[in-house]
Amino acid sequence: MKSSLPTAPERRTGSLSLVLVLGLAAMVVSMMQTLVVPILGIIQNDLGATTAQVSWVTTATLLSAAVFTPLLGRFGDQHGTKPTLLGVLVVMVAGSVLAATTSSMLWLIVARVLQGAATAIFPLALSVLRQEVEPARLPGAMALVSGTLGFGSGLALVSAGLLAQGANPDYHLVFWLAAALAIAALVAVAVAVPAPRTRTGGRTDWLGAAGLALLLVLLLLPISQGHTWGWTSARTLALFAGAAVTAVVWVVVERRVRDPLVDMKMFVHRPVLFTNLAGLLVGFAMFSQFIGVSYLVQTPAEIAGYGFGASVLRASVVYLLPSTLVSLVAAQFGGMLVRRIGARFTLAAGALFGVVGFAWLTFAHDATASVILAGMVIGIAISFGYAAMPALIVAGVPHHQTGIANGINSISRSTGSAIGSAVITSLLASKTLDNLPPGTPALPAESQYTLSFALAGMAFVLVIGVAMVGLATRRRTPESPATDTAAPSSDRDTTPARLAVKA
Repeated sequence: MKSSLPTAPERRTGSLSLVLVLGLAAMVVSMMQTLVVPILGIIQNDLGATTAQVSWVTTATLLSAAVFTPLLGRFGDQHGTKPTLLGVLVVMVAGSVLAATTSSMLWLIVARVLQGAATAIFPLALSVLRQEVEPARLPGAMALVSGTLGFGSGLALVSAGLLAQGANPDYHLVFWLAAALAIAALVAVAVAVPAPRTRTGGRTDWLGAAGLALLLVLLLLPISQGHTWGWTSARTLALFAGAAVTAVVWVVVERRVRDPLVDMKMFVHRPVLFTNLAGLLVGFAMFSQFIGVSYLVQTPAEIAGYGFGASVLRASVVYLLPSTLVSLVAAQFGGMLVRRIGARFTLAAGALFGVVGFAWLTFAHDATASVILAGMVIGIAISFGYAAMPALIVAGVPHHQTGIANGINSISRSTGSAIGSAVITSLLASKTLDNLPPGTPALPAESQYTLSFALAGMAFVLVIGVAMVGLATRRRTPESPATDTAAPSSDRDTTPARLAVKA
């Protein structure tokens, strides 16, 4: 079978500096997602906003990421990854500077839209790695870059918590930090990333892009706002119905255009389909940990009878940072496992860690050590999942679809995160403690945390099923087409495609 991997091996250096630069860019992207979580209350007070209004500071970024990530991933495949990377980083710098200088809720939301577009950096970085890193080192390189996602999310929580300390906290400082990191990533990418060797060209499917954008907005908006609007409200149900109709229309349109944004055959290709399902579940579990642990440890034990009364900073540094540090270290082992046992078994192994970690949280979240150690186990699970999924995607699609395929996988994780945030928030609000002192805000019953952690553990159980059954390689018959579309003709098991589908 003819290989779809790029030729010109003399350019495949596997440079560590290139991997580190792309890891920095990916880390900055992930920081944009969680950077505002510790400062939402400060933003609300400073700008005199309502709870519904300030929620758009996070929702705008999610929707922007959903809209722009697949489009820019495809644009990078067509017109070159480095120019697209630089353009997206410029947009992120602009959004960060705008957020750091405005005191208007409207312009802050616009700034967050610009920051959300930067989510496309991650699939573009993986496209660069596939072009420039030699096959034997590709799984480890992708694992390192992917591992920075979990690390960046945790680092953002800690950094924002530190900058928001004091009697008069200023949320603008958090966005100045984001601007500085974005500028550093921009300069590093301009210097270290080589010019693209391959550009597929072709027309940009603007109609398909608009359809996908509308579909994702109609789907993610009620998911992110449903707990505020009400899950059975007319607005929520109407948006879900609109998403279903738009999905049908979009698929029909994409099947008929000459150069579709998303090749429907790739979209439903078994390895890609089940890897995206795994991404959805991993995203759900990751945000379940972030939100569940953060709220749990900040609950005052003397009032609720559980919790640790931690400040925002202590919750981030003591309870969440260890899991992010472990995930960064575990990313290296994830890359090694992908090379040795294949991405499918690496994904299953990571999910097993996730089951153990959330079972620990479910039954023993009454001690600081238990919460921290369980979080570290979950950090390993997230890291192994992030290491395995790009390898599975790369194995499942030809070279010219790397950007769009990884973009869709990024959206599946973001969608899972949004669902996790909405579900956990709704669960915690659905059953609260009675007989609280006057003036005390509503506090969830402890049983709601137990249920939340159990649901996240079940998500990892499903990931094990996806890895062992959904991603299992079916035996080929003379009549059946090969499914390993990215595999080169060599029979050696050191290629990324062989490693990813290796049984």
